Amino acid sequence: MGVDIDGVIEVRERDGRWRTALGLPESALRRDRHARECLFGYGGALQVERPLFDRRGIPDDASEDVPAYDELSHSHSYATWAEVAAVDWDGPLCDGPDGNHVGEWRPGPDGELVLHAVPGTPIEVLDAAEELFGEDLMPHEWPPGGEVPWNGAVYRPVTWTPRMFVPPDGDWAPVWTAMRDRAAVHGDENVRLVVWFG
Repeated sequence: MGVDIDGVIEVRERDGRWRTALGLPESALRRDRHARECLFGYGGALQVERPLFDRRGIPDDASEDVPAYDELSHSHSYATWAEVAAVDWDGPLCDGPDGNHVGEWRPGPDGELVLHAVPGTPIEVLDAAEELFGEDLMPHEWPPGGEVPWNGAVYRPVTWTPRMFVPPDGDWAPVWTAMRDRAAVHGDENVRLVVWFG
């Protein structure tokens, strides 16, 4: 049984009170554990060390549509549009490369290598790495600049970034657009996303 995400986008009115402007768009309600972990620290499969908006709790002045903490509504977090707009989507979420995954780079339209996927390290890549580096090493142990060509791709150690799992033009784009549009009217600090799980 999976855990669902829910949330609202709030706007702070001139009287200082927050009201719900709209609920989360359908695209953000998917059960995407990696996106949830990168954004809010909920999930745990990637072992992200610095989620963007890590389980901050319920804002003291949340609108009435934000449920209180209980077994059906938990792990709340929030972020203003000012914070979302300032995110470095290519900034590291961890201090070093992941030990179990690799970046799979393939030639793009112009022939330059581009990140295609971030799979668990295929056993064939580990075998090729052992042959290349002379010892049995996991990706985070490969020598600096180490990469392994295999099956038409190049595999490299990878340090998680938000763009890998929550690209700004991906499933959460409608959330960011809705927040940006309201911030243009109300101000960046007066538009807030509040989420919870249950």
